[in-house]
Amino acid sequence: MDRERPHEESVSVEISGCSKEDARIVFDTLGECFASDRGADEAPQQLHETRPMVWLGTFEVTETHDCARPARLSSSVEADAQGGYWAIERLRTALDSAFAVRDLSSASGDQERELHVVLESR
Repeated sequence: MDRERPHEESVSVEISGCSKEDARIVFDTLGECFASDRGADEAPQQLHETRPMVWLGTFEVTETHDCARPARLSSSVEADAQGGYWAIERLRTALDSAFAVRDLSSASGDQERELHVVLESR
């Protein structure tokens, strides 16, 4: 399943249920593995002190860079991902290499898959 793809495959990732610092750790970790629409100096912003925040990023998973060492989070982080089956598997492999990953749910469609997980420090 790790064969070369004829075209780019991306995954949309939503991070929630955490601090902006933990969101940045997740995005930075994934950014080490894959190209992203998020700049290296783009830090998640907390726009309201009491309202929940959701941070978004898109990762191009066709090519993998030197990937994630285990990352330290201050608390658990919820992550939702959407993309093609192959792309979601690539993302999941990267998440597994950096975090303890607990599945909450997944949904499969004709050509896309959604994944809902909780990330924690190993």
